[in-house]
Amino acid sequence: MAGAVLEALRARFGGAILETTSAYGDDVAVVKRESLHEVAAFLRDDPAMAMSYPCYCTCVDYLGMELLTISPTTPLAVPAIPSSLPEEAPRYAMVYELRSIKHRHRIRIKVPLTEGDLKVQTLSDLWPAFNWLERETFDMYGVAFEGHPDLRRIFMYDEFIGHPLRKDYPKERRQPLVRREFSDE
Repeated sequence: MAGAVLEALRARFGGAILETTSAYGDDVAVVKRESLHEVAAFLRDDPAMAMSYPCYCTCVDYLGMELLTISPTTPLAVPAIPSSLPEEAPRYAMVYELRSIKHRHRIRIKVPLTEGDLKVQTLSDLWPAFNWLERETFDMYGVAFEGHPDLRRIFMYDEFIGHPLRKDYPKERRQPLVRREFSDE
């Protein structure tokens, strides 16, 4: 079944699929941000896909790294680390892992995001399990999920400044001290 999901995506969505790779049992499709929701709905609703199990979603920060493409002919190696990424290169990628229990296949969807435009459509309406994972990604990386029913911080307090899992977050940064009044009632 390897590659069948990627072939179906390329056939149905054409230019919305920017790149596909299949190596070491991992099928990966890089999808345009504007088409993410439509592609995800297809993967969930099409009987041949039946992606009923949303494993995870997270963000990857590529600051200080080349975007590494893995192919069966390229061995895994430490990527070269350039001094900086070009302005137009996407610094972030939203990553979704979906599985079909019925058909026993899986796919990883990546959506490239630039630093100045960290927005993507929520998938929590398709898979409610993504609700909290999208909130975590919002809190830790600053990715805004359009249409999310309750997008607010989940780990850090509201007054916290910044997003601590970004690679350029200064670890020495001091945060505002917030005092809260508590009652014995």
